Amino acid sequence: MVSVHWLDNGVLRLGVVPALGGRLLSLRHKGTELLWRNPALLDADLQPLDGRPPQPNSGRMGDWVNYGGDKTWPAPQGWDHDGQWPGPPDPVLDSGQYTVSETEGGLAMTSGAEPRTGLRFTRALTLGTGASYTLRLTAENVSTRPVRWALWNVTQLPGGGTVTAGLAGRRDPAVVELVAGAGTPEYTVDGDRLVVPPQDVVGKLGVPDTAGWVSCGVGGASLTLSFDIDPGAEYPDEDSPLEVWLEHPLPAPLASLGDLDPPARIVELEVLGPLTTLAPGASTALTITGTVSVDT
Repeated sequence: MVSVHWLDNGVLRLGVVPALGGRLLSLRHKGTELLWRNPALLDADLQPLDGRPPQPNSGRMGDWVNYGGDKTWPAPQGWDHDGQWPGPPDPVLDSGQYTVSETEGGLAMTSGAEPRTGLRFTRALTLGTGASYTLRLTAENVSTRPVRWALWNVTQLPGGGTVTAGLAGRRDPAVVELVAGAGTPEYTVDGDRLVVPPQDVVGKLGVPDTAGWVSCGVGGASLTLSFDIDPGAEYPDEDSPLEVWLEHPLPAPLASLGDLDPPARIVELEVLGPLTTLAPGASTALTITGTVSVDT
């Protein structure tokens, strides 16, 4: 059995698995699941279907074991030099064992030290009194050298819902095309909102002009993520504090993306913190608030 920790306030029920990279793997609103998790790997109780404890995972993107849910990575992503994170997979931050401790109103999970990045992550979850929760992320430099990274939180939802994001009117371009794995996601800008409709494509948009919130519909409800932005800071990926990734199953893995093989129709809401140079012992943090509302 894998250790699962549940937070429940009668409106939201959150399930986290420290052994799977500290993932939040279930977000249920009055019994309805909002997160995508891989039904070929985990059951409704977040237990591995093969009955074996999960193991740290490494290799190319095609080797990644995508359990789903909500997880934290370092950015920028890339394979060109040591200042880029060549994942997923990653045997420490993405799929390693996190330690867990109770906090007031929630819990905190802490990763091991990852030698390439020099980072140790902490993911602290607090459940509010209604249909909201707070995720406080911290990246600490536990190495003996300065490092420069950004926090990158990835929330996977089942595909089929429309993504809407607020625009601040401060940046031009407001939206940039970052990845075209099997095409580029189509979108419209409607006044102060970005709208990304459901579509079968594998690709990513960046939102340099984000107003600090993004929402996606899931089965009659919507999950909205809210986060702070530092207008004077530098962000990864053409200065994008917010990114939207879409994927769907393909007849063959994508060689251009390390043989990535999408298992389902998935939407990723990706929130990033600023790129920060961290001296040994220093840390950077990012807070995300998730709120569930019922569509009318």
